[in-house]
Amino acid sequence: MQTSILVPLNDSVSSQGLLDFIIQKLPLAPDATVFTLLHVFRKPTSGEELMGKKFMEEQPERFRSLLEDARNRLIEEKGFKPENIEITLLTEPYPSVTEGIIDYFNKGSFDIVVIGRKEMSKSEEFVLGDISVKLIRSLGKTSVLVVKSE
Repeated sequence: MQTSILVPLNDSVSSQGLLDFIIQKLPLAPDATVFTLLHVFRKPTSGEELMGKKFMEEQPERFRSLLEDARNRLIEEKGFKPENIEITLLTEPYPSVTEGIIDYFNKGSFDIVVIGRKEMSKSEEFVLGDISVKLIRSLGKTSVLVVKSE
């Protein structure tokens, strides 16, 4: 039986730590694991819009490249089969990354969500919210593995 894992990634330190954790420490059988590497676009902030149209148009390709690099690392360093790693970009912006992950999860058939999380102060958590906590609450009957990075 194959295990289907949803792995949301972005260009953060916590996503890099998550990928390192999967490769170095997560005991998975390479031919019994199916990954979906996911990036969710959210509605741009005013600061991002100020970067200009060209900047915004380049983002999908930048994140596709990031997900392809992650895919290649899983293949080369952990021995996963290329056909067992799917790359998905949700380019239609969601109000929040969390909403995009939950929506995609509900449309698919996943056994677990594995997400990275950086260390945050209580005030940062209060102001910014915490995607991992929101996922745990929203995906109540599903396992969510949260990998903390420094």
